[in-house]
Amino acid sequence: MATQARAWQRMLSGRRLDLLDPTPVDIEIEDIAHGLAFVARWNGQTAGDFAYSVAEHSLLVEELFGRIASKAPMKWRLAALLHDAPEYVIGDMISPVKSAVGPGYGALDDRLTAAIHIRFGLPAAVPATVKRQIKKADKISAWMEATQIAGFSDGEATKFFGRPDMSVMEGLEIRLRPPVEVRRAFTDRHQVLLAQL
Repeated sequence: MATQARAWQRMLSGRRLDLLDPTPVDIEIEDIAHGLAFVARWNGQTAGDFAYSVAEHSLLVEELFGRIASKAPMKWRLAALLHDAPEYVIGDMISPVKSAVGPGYGALDDRLTAAIHIRFGLPAAVPATVKRQIKKADKISAWMEATQIAGFSDGEATKFFGRPDMSVMEGLEIRLRPPVEVRRAFTDRHQVLLAQL
């Protein structure tokens, strides 16, 4: 008899998250923050003494979203902070790898996102208008990352991510911090947003 492949991940909290059928009860913000703080964006191909983590990226996207949609309810800022939360368990795949993997990756991401959202009081799926605004913030963040730490020229970054509204980025810069510091910043911001729901 063939042994079924393991499809769950044990988290530091002790939770066991089933990737094929994730449930909100198995999701803890500390696990998300820890995982994202240690997952490098750009496959680690960035300048600096620390990898640029998904947690740091998520903090920037939430800030940019707040500038783009300044009147949006706090729940959508929380959704922006958590927009890449599934990567705490499935990692950050660069776009070419996602394309190669195919639709299975998107389905897995959607299942995890729904469980994470429900766990923190958000709808399983955010409205399309909010999703577009989060995606806009995500692309601005990617442009900033590409030009500030990933070696892209402004022209190259614009080709892949579009020309960002420079006023939205005013006063912001890419931060590279130790993972434990970013983990704390992520959980602190999550707590602030939850308290304002």
